[in-house]
Amino acid sequence: MKTMKLSRIAGLATLAFYVAAPAFAQAPAKAPAAAVAAKQTTVAVAANFTEPAKEIAALYKRKTGNEAVLSFGASGNFYTQITQDAPFEIMLSADQERPTKLLADGLAAAGTQFTYAVGKLVLWSKDASLVKGDATLKSGAWTKISIADPAAAPYGAAAIETMKTLGVYDAAKTKIVQGTSIAQAFQFIDTGNAELGFVALSQLSGNAAGSRWMVPQNLYTPILQDAVLLKKGAGNAAATAFLDFMKGPEARAVIEKFGYEIAAKK
Repeated sequence: MKTMKLSRIAGLATLAFYVAAPAFAQAPAKAPAAAVAAKQTTVAVAANFTEPAKEIAALYKRKTGNEAVLSFGASGNFYTQITQDAPFEIMLSADQERPTKLLADGLAAAGTQFTYAVGKLVLWSKDASLVKGDATLKSGAWTKISIADPAAAPYGAAAIETMKTLGVYDAAKTKIVQGTSIAQAFQFIDTGNAELGFVALSQLSGNAAGSRWMVPQNLYTPILQDAVLLKKGAGNAAATAFLDFMKGPEARAVIEKFGYEIAAKK
């Protein structure tokens, strides 16, 4: 009797194996964690470059299947976050200073820094009759002027430099409304919290409203916007591929479409 019972148990176990076996055969194999990670990269993007970056990321995904996850903000704030172990793999800064510092700090990969765009500063108002060149700044016939935080945003520093070069800063400084980034500086003007202000030309792409003055580039230090691969992305093929894509013709066409210049290759 005992032998019969053991035989029956063995038979049931064998049956269970053959019933379960097809399920294992049909289940899709899971990709290794490293392979999944290589399909995505995280990018800290200067606020002035928001729309171009979105368009470039979409082209990159269409061409490679990889995804660039974008975060937008002031370059100075991103620098601080990266030094505090923020999970970014690439930085598209609005200046050269922060990427250079990240290299000096040992937080970026050597030989990966390059200028992806040269920014242009614009004085803009939603009032179609307000901005008439530097005469508008010299007249002081306005109550609030918006700029980005010069300590965190290179476009804010360029705005201050422009006003000092023109000799109007001392009269204007009590009227300054300061945004945390160039995106917020734009919002202050767009919502009427300031009559005019300094923004990036790229922010006015497709927007013909109001009045504007393209600030001559001899009034401020050129806004050379640099990219760099961070150490966290050094082993990620999607990160290095995205930076390569930034140098290619498709990305360059988008960059120029939004009013940036492409720096001459050295």
